[in-house]
Amino acid sequence: MFRRTFWFTTGVAAGVWATTKVNRKLKQLTPESLARTAGNKAIEAGHRIKDRAVGFALDVRDNMAVREAELGDALGINESPELPSPKLSASLEQGGPPSRRFAAIENRNNPKYVEGSAYQTYPYNRNEDH
Repeated sequence: MFRRTFWFTTGVAAGVWATTKVNRKLKQLTPESLARTAGNKAIEAGHRIKDRAVGFALDVRDNMAVREAELGDALGINESPELPSPKLSASLEQGGPPSRRFAAIENRNNPKYVEGSAYQTYPYNRNEDH
């Protein structure tokens, strides 16, 4: 009698284990689960690629800086920096948007040019006609 009870219990346990295993596998094969798994794997792959690309970009940037320094030393470029021209430096001290600052340099010989604020005003303002 003990043998029958043992084998009956063993059979029930094996059936429950097999049923649970099959149900889990069926749930993994549903379209929603497959889509979720594929999405998770794609995200993980994207993170790995991004990490490798960032590492590669940092290596390239470091090596580029080293090579530029080597070339600068070989060509003598790193010895003394170039100073801006006097007209450009005076224009930059005036302030204002760059387009107006550089326009001011070009318009110094223009008869309509008037020394004034940092934005270099002109005597004619078309907005005052209205």
